[in-house]
Amino acid sequence: MKRIWGAVAVGAMMGIAAPAVADVKTGVDAWQQGDYAKAIGEWRPLAQSGDPDAQFNLGQAYKLGRGVQPDLNAAMDWYRKAAAQGHLRAEDNLGLLMFQQGDRAGAMPYLQRASVRGEPRAQYIVGTALFNGDLIGKDWVRAYALMTRASTSGLAQATTSLEQMDKYIPEDQRKQGLALAATLEQSEKGGALASASPAPVRSTPSSVRTTELPPSTIAQPVAAPPAPKPVPVKPKPAPQVAAAKPKPTPPAPRPASSVPAPAASGGWRVQLGAFGEEGRARGLWGQLTGKVSGLSAYQPYLVKAGAVTRLQAGPVASSDDASRLCSRIKAAGADCIPKKM
Repeated sequence: MKRIWGAVAVGAMMGIAAPAVADVKTGVDAWQQGDYAKAIGEWRPLAQSGDPDAQFNLGQAYKLGRGVQPDLNAAMDWYRKAAAQGHLRAEDNLGLLMFQQGDRAGAMPYLQRASVRGEPRAQYIVGTALFNGDLIGKDWVRAYALMTRASTSGLAQATTSLEQMDKYIPEDQRKQGLALAATLEQSEKGGALASASPAPVRSTPSSVRTTELPPSTIAQPVAAPPAPKPVPVKPKPAPQVAAAKPKPTPPAPRPASSVPAPAASGGWRVQLGAFGEEGRARGLWGQLTGKVSGLSAYQPYLVKAGAVTRLQAGPVASSDDASRLCSRIKAAGADCIPKKM
């Protein structure tokens, strides 16, 4: 299964925290009324003096760009300060934002803890890492369990990835994964009850939400390295699971040839992904030709290898040209690997 990174782009509700501290609550009230400048004025001095809720709320404001100029580095700084004091939602947001910004190794400890608490996006990312063996050791049982929990929470990307995992994870490991998922669900519920008492309940206004984090792909999707081959029986190349948030379907792409044409104009191509369904490969080609300048000038190829369809474009004249084309494709958020034919 080629790295199932993805972008986990979902609208999780990690809003503004409002504990019993009066000034923080005053800021929350101002925020809900749309007076973001007043909210920032209430929170900033408290955050600077070490209040974790005010620090978390400032992080939200910088991420959303409300009352302040958007600044993801400042958002992560405030999340980190709040997380250091045990603010769990700040830790969840910090891990997701670090991962989105490319610090995947640094984000992983935060995401692993968030996945145990039941954060679906963290479960999706950690499950993917465990399946691919990226950043943390490979563990298909736990990968299947976490992806099951994320899918049950309604994360569409997790459902898609789970369908791909079904093709490569042996049945006995899938059964163990389902049993572990049930255990994790009970643990998440127990953790939620424990955190609700006896500490004061913090209100999270339903009208305040964080921005959606773009789909994250570990390894290369937001691009991913080669995927593992299943064990213990005949290994098969793993298909890529699209990691990016679905975009509106562009005009129909040029028909792709299922048989590679001779590379008469060059000995190179670029590979854009590998899929279990040919339709997904065609769909990605249609999306990328609408976003990557000059890509439509190349011929798309759908290269069959058993149950996997690899999407390639070419012919490309040289290794340097293939690398330059890949740079433009990666800048559009897709995977790309130069291939010598």
